[in-house]
Amino acid sequence: MTVSTTPFSPTATHAAGLGAVAEPGTLHRDLLARASRPGYRWWLAHVMPAAACSRPVRLRLEATWHGEHGSETERVTDEMPDGLLYVACKNRRGAETYRADTYHLVKAGLVGGKGVPESVTGHPCFFVTLTAPAFGPVHTRVVGANGQVRPCHPRRYAAPCPHGRPSECWERHAADDSRVGEPICRDCYDYDAQAVWNLHAGELWRRTTITLNRHLKAAAKDRGVKVRLSYAKVAEYQRRGVVHFHGLIRLDGLDPERPDSIIKPDPSITPELLRSYIETAAIVTRFTTAPHPKNRSGWALAWGRQVDIRRVHLAATDHDDNGTLTTNAVAAYLAKYATKSTEEAGHVSRRIRQFDANVYAQQDTHQARQLAACWRLGQRPLYCTSAQQREHWDNGWGRLQRWAHMLGFGGHFSTKSRRYSTTLTALRAVRKAFQRGEVPDLTAPADVDTAGDEAEVTLNWLFDGVGWLTIGDAALANTAAAKARERKQTGREEVEETIGQ
Repeated sequence: MTVSTTPFSPTATHAAGLGAVAEPGTLHRDLLARASRPGYRWWLAHVMPAAACSRPVRLRLEATWHGEHGSETERVTDEMPDGLLYVACKNRRGAETYRADTYHLVKAGLVGGKGVPESVTGHPCFFVTLTAPAFGPVHTRVVGANGQVRPCHPRRYAAPCPHGRPSECWERHAADDSRVGEPICRDCYDYDAQAVWNLHAGELWRRTTITLNRHLKAAAKDRGVKVRLSYAKVAEYQRRGVVHFHGLIRLDGLDPERPDSIIKPDPSITPELLRSYIETAAIVTRFTTAPHPKNRSGWALAWGRQVDIRRVHLAATDHDDNGTLTTNAVAAYLAKYATKSTEEAGHVSRRIRQFDANVYAQQDTHQARQLAACWRLGQRPLYCTSAQQREHWDNGWGRLQRWAHMLGFGGHFSTKSRRYSTTLTALRAVRKAFQRGEVPDLTAPADVDTAGDEAEVTLNWLFDGVGWLTIGDAALANTAAAKARERKQTGREEVEETIGQ
């Protein structure tokens, strides 16, 4: 039997599947309507693979058998609940599966497993946080060593800003205060520089790792040894809408005869030496961007003054007396931020068009000004008339418009070096194999249709829409997924307690 597939073909889309706002009583009515149906449990089991997704893709499947006596088409999904197949949208940001995979990926590079030797626990390893510089004073919430919240910007007799607004703030902001991350004066805030920073943040990280490698290779050459850096990092949006990086940097030895192996580095490259090189690379790495019509000399980019470098070690608690982090704390921390996106800064992760940009341009909010700055700087100049000039712009500054919904940052939220640990693809392959179970018996059942073995089957996937059919369906599915995660987490904790005893 030959099986082929055809491209997706759109059909009618349900209007309620794209996050419609619920009217009073609508949610309660939808919940009762779905839960009171006879096939509710079947429906819940059917949608469970996509239950944790807020915007699942709805599909229909048609199968066409081409035999000697003509063709026969059947809608395979008609017998399923709702006549649809729900598939998770696979958006990594905010996905629990992606967070769990990232956790195991990061932890394997710290304690071994999944192809990484357990000897990595003895390798020097540091958790590094590199932040962006200041683009203007913003409202902050700082908790002192005594646990008390400090005043935002305490400045006595401070002169007003050039726009006549106060430049100080004596309030002690609460954790949920919407003003945290907002500029004290939006007109003083450099939105253009922030957009440029987000666009080139990934390049600044790459140059930093190059500088660090150069220092380490020079030190290793003087000592007659060979070393290699391995890292995993995630990008996080601060409340002000600027990207910064959390990186896990591990030092490995290098065997020229076995370049793919992960071995312990020579003790002559001490953790203190590695820490000093990381700090030096973060301070000295800087570069100037390409010219822009708004800034002919380009923008000079460097890391901010807040550089945090902490040693990571294997321990039972999250922190020891010296303040160093443990492997479990670091893995959970990186996995947490690998699933964050611009929702933290007030945006949604969907690309915008000119109409959306015009709407944002009419709003006087911090988030709207950030997005408008990205769209304005990415606007193609009139002098780009030839195809080569347009292509050059689109691959350069034009990316600001392409990634305006991400405030200019178009990089991956989670990346790693090649030999840090396993890959997400390998983890997904193992999970799929586990879900499929053992290889079934290949012997044909008694009622097999041997006459149809030579028939050709064409599978036609029909796109029905995105999102749940009703708000009640979304609430029931997401609640069921959350309870399943809680049960799984409780089971893990009970197993760990049993092993500990």
